[in-house]
Amino acid sequence: MHYKKYKTILSAGFSANSGMNIYRGCTHGCIYCDSRSKCYQMDHDFEDIEIKENAPEMLLAELRKKRARCMIGTGAMCDPYIPLEKEIQHTRRCLEHLDRLGFGATVITKSDLVLRDLDLLQSINSKTKCVVQMTLTTYDDDLCRILEPNVCLTSRRFEVLCQLRDAGIPTVVWFSPFLPFINDNEENLRGLLDYCEEAQVRGIIFYGVGMTLREGNREYYYAKLDKHFPGLRGKYEKKYRNSYSIVSPHNEALSKFVYSECQRRGIMCGTKKVFAYLNKFEDKLLGDQYSLF
Repeated sequence: MHYKKYKTILSAGFSANSGMNIYRGCTHGCIYCDSRSKCYQMDHDFEDIEIKENAPEMLLAELRKKRARCMIGTGAMCDPYIPLEKEIQHTRRCLEHLDRLGFGATVITKSDLVLRDLDLLQSINSKTKCVVQMTLTTYDDDLCRILEPNVCLTSRRFEVLCQLRDAGIPTVVWFSPFLPFINDNEENLRGLLDYCEEAQVRGIIFYGVGMTLREGNREYYYAKLDKHFPGLRGKYEKKYRNSYSIVSPHNEALSKFVYSECQRRGIMCGTKKVFAYLNKFEDKLLGDQYSLF
């Protein structure tokens, strides 16, 4: 790990009105991670975590400049609950600022460390809205150990979703990615949907059955295919060549299955609907005033 000071932290966010990345890089080791792509111009090894040294202070200063409270998100590029967060606690300090100033929050994570901050999540949610977004890719824990080797298993993430449900925290699940010839099958999707239904998730973000590959993460992914799925790399190269969008041969049928099952189970599905929900700021304490100073 290493530290670096930044001048700004908030930017326009696709799953919140403003987004921030508290860290750069990740140690989860997910074999498909798009954040490894060279287009993001990371000038250090991906596993050499860059800690934004002044992240909480920058956030506080930028929140005070906002004309109105809104949803603030984190985790789009780098998980805010990587193991280093146990020691650094930047994510917790940022949540404390959001809580004190009355902003809404949404975090994207694969880690059960999010439960450490349940007190803050509940406090934010009591005044406005706090949503935890969690990625689920495979129902099979053995396969999860290969695809996402350094983060808690899918079954544990399901337990976290249930604990958040019981604590009154709304949740959204990312159904992504589904790797062609690996986890792109109805059995896997049905198992994940069962988890989502039992955990009473509010919505599922679903882009179809497939993944993305571009320079940087493509090479890493293919190396992992060679190690764990011998011969599969050649199948990818023949079918997809250097395509960015890698669509499963079963995409059409499985997408229909996901949407029909979500409708039957009463789960909101579709990026437009779910992002609209995530972006909507709610004031549960109408008339109360928050000091931005």
